[in-house]
Amino acid sequence: MKSVRTLIASAALAAATYAAPASAQFFFKSPELSGARVTGAEPGITVQALPGATGDELRAALAWNLRAGLNVAALQCQFEPTLLTLNNYNDLLDTHADELKRSYEILAKYFERNAKTKKEGQNALDQFGTRVYSSFSTVSAQLNFCQAAGEIGQEAVFTPKGQFGALAEQHMRKLRNSLVPSSEQQFPGGFYQRSLTNMEPLTRPKCWKKGTWQDKRCGAYPLLG
Repeated sequence: MKSVRTLIASAALAAATYAAPASAQFFFKSPELSGARVTGAEPGITVQALPGATGDELRAALAWNLRAGLNVAALQCQFEPTLLTLNNYNDLLDTHADELKRSYEILAKYFERNAKTKKEGQNALDQFGTRVYSSFSTVSAQLNFCQAAGEIGQEAVFTPKGQFGALAEQHMRKLRNSLVPSSEQQFPGGFYQRSLTNMEPLTRPKCWKKGTWQDKRCGAYPLLG
């Protein structure tokens, strides 16, 4: 029982003293989601391969993937309003409107170039867009996805105009990694969570000795149930 108390108390102290980022924290220690910068040619990053695509076309595809991912987050992550996924998405649409328009036009020309007719090119572009949106399914990893999207969306708002594609190159791996289910990293085996009545006693040094709560000095451990 003492070991359980020690574990819970350590977690409570960490939560009380650690300043969580503004994007909101779902875990005591979040999964590491960051990854290497990408070009768009990597498998799975832009959902489907784009054979023969130029650097500009790959960057346009990355920008469109990031925009779609943050759009999905704006709809799916409003259960945690402090993430600001909706507000940030609307802001980035305004800030990066010109670049996003150019990205769409570049993609349209790519698919048209690789199709027999203009209509087939448009159909291929529409299918690409559908696949991109579908790729951000977050049934099993919603917390990771929302937290990552919240952080990236916040950065997107402050990214200079014309640099949204560069932002996508930097963070697309992170957004894709967030779709892989993972959970609490500080306590991977899980822990028994109970309700705290008053956290103040837990911060008293005299109440602890080698990480163990001292009943004789501070009375019963301040937990319910």
